[in-house]
Amino acid sequence: MFLKIEERGRAKYKPAKNYDVADVQNLLLEKITEEQLRLQSVNDAEDFSTINFRSDKLNVVSLFSGCGGLDLGTELAGLDALYGKEEVESQYNIKDSYDRLRTNSIFHTVCTIDMFKEANQSYKNNFPSSVFQIEKDIRKIKNFPMSDMVIGGFPCPGFSEAGPRLIDDERNFLYIHFIRCLLQTKPFFFVAENVKGLLTLGKGEVAKQIIQDFESAGYKVKFQLVNAVDYGAPQNRERVFIVGVRNDIKYKYEFPNPTHGVKNDLLPYKTLKDSIYDLIDDPGEWYEGGFSSMYLSRNRKKTWEDPSFTIQASGRQAPLHPSGESMRKIDKDLWELPGGAEKHRRLSSKEIARIQTFPDWFTFSKGLKTAGSKNSQIDKVYKQIGNAVPVELARVMISPIAKWSIENMDYLIKKRETTHQLVLL
Repeated sequence: MFLKIEERGRAKYKPAKNYDVADVQNLLLEKITEEQLRLQSVNDAEDFSTINFRSDKLNVVSLFSGCGGLDLGTELAGLDALYGKEEVESQYNIKDSYDRLRTNSIFHTVCTIDMFKEANQSYKNNFPSSVFQIEKDIRKIKNFPMSDMVIGGFPCPGFSEAGPRLIDDERNFLYIHFIRCLLQTKPFFFVAENVKGLLTLGKGEVAKQIIQDFESAGYKVKFQLVNAVDYGAPQNRERVFIVGVRNDIKYKYEFPNPTHGVKNDLLPYKTLKDSIYDLIDDPGEWYEGGFSSMYLSRNRKKTWEDPSFTIQASGRQAPLHPSGESMRKIDKDLWELPGGAEKHRRLSSKEIARIQTFPDWFTFSKGLKTAGSKNSQIDKVYKQIGNAVPVELARVMISPIAKWSIENMDYLIKKRETTHQLVLL
């Protein structure tokens, strides 16, 4: 946990050092208790009586679900374990065919929690209607539904290398509510995702303490920095995955080896040409407008033969489309657009969805039309896509859990019965 200190009248936090497991757990429980006391002011607990649990599948709760990149990847991993990836791929790109197949996945999402209205609408438009959606700040959720696995990318601006990186940023504490869910419901597994900056904030002490907090909730925890390009996504996107297996479950998670790269035994990296060249005459909408001095402080354009830059949660910061001349560096932190800005455009929302490995049938809500500009509406789509976990990356990271669970479903069902009895006492 983080210890609170006073510095010039401002509440700050620093990682707690030199604590053993028991001390960390006590600090964690103290913080959880504080949150529970605060939640006593919430009028009612959530009513989960209508949730569609399945006794023959692994029920999944998705926290900070957004539009559902991590969720779709989880669903696909559960199908791959049953049918093999080649068979799933043969039906995946045709929505009607995939809708008939997807209900067979070993993973069954029962509930999502997110406060982003448009992302929730996108989720509703693309996932089965049986999913119970809660559009609320997780800090106002009093209780969580039972589950066998919890997934989620807890918000990351406070950890981001592009952001303020303050240890006392309150967003850095939202992972506490992920752990609160684990303590309440004791799922077999959890999978969390976050930005690379998590590992270096506070000289690495913040990540160390977060891992200890997850372990103190009763889990064997592994974490690893992975790059989406190494697993079949056409972009360089480094993210930290944190995977936990409940202490009493006889399974040891191992991160998958890269599938793509420059070595002879790996598939070649996927490029922009592989992923979006066929959209050149039908790219859809893109964010329009000028380019700030910050935008022009570095290269924003890859060639067709390269993977993309990281897709960010902002239309204004979207990379440039690879067509036309490359940007030219003219000074330190200053690049120019040959021929003028009118000769260059940002990647469209349709193109960045491809780069984030969403299928073409996946649609994104702009919300209700308002007096705002076209850019303000389409920016909501960029935000959803950029905040998502690339579908293919999620699929690969969760695949080992799916394969092991298929082979050990009877064991897990027996464990579930015992666990839920204990939780409900």
